Amino acid sequence: MPAGFWKHPTKVGTFAIRKMQGRWHALFEDESLGSYATPQKAADDLAGGHTFLPSSGVDPSRLGLTDDLAEWE
Repeated sequence: MPAGFWKHPTKVGTFAIRKMQGRWHALFEDESLGSYATPQKAADDLAGGHTFLPSSGVDPSRLGLTDDLAEWE
């Protein structure tokens, strides 16, 4: 796993957490769903459905994303 990058494939697309411009971004298919001070906060919000919704309308909280970054790729 590259430093500063986690991804979690799902049946509807790939979610990721990536460091960009000094902040951690929660992403869905390269669309930013919010920026965070830590990767763990991004994972928590993705798993709990507390991010912006992607333009596709997919709700991350309904896809079984885990907030445990050790389970992400």
